[in-house]
Amino acid sequence: MRSSQIKPISYLKANAAEVLDRLAERREPMLITQNGEARAVIQDVASYEETQETLALLKILALGNREVEQGRVRPLADAIRRLRAKKTAA
Repeated sequence: MRSSQIKPISYLKANAAEVLDRLAERREPMLITQNGEARAVIQDVASYEETQETLALLKILALGNREVEQGRVRPLADAIRRLRAKKTAA
């Protein structure tokens, strides 16, 4: 993280609107410090939502990998047959 992206909490308090505009424009997170220690990271909403979507996909992949490792898999043809049977039953 570049030093321009690290600001003390006093800067955030004094320049909140500017900080929000900058976050939205640059789409780079900002590290907020308090008494010289990192205390928070803030980012724009669009970046946050992208991060949450990415995390959700990674969790799904991890769950899928775990099921494969545990042998909880079915041949594709069986899965297709099952889905088609559900569709015709509905």
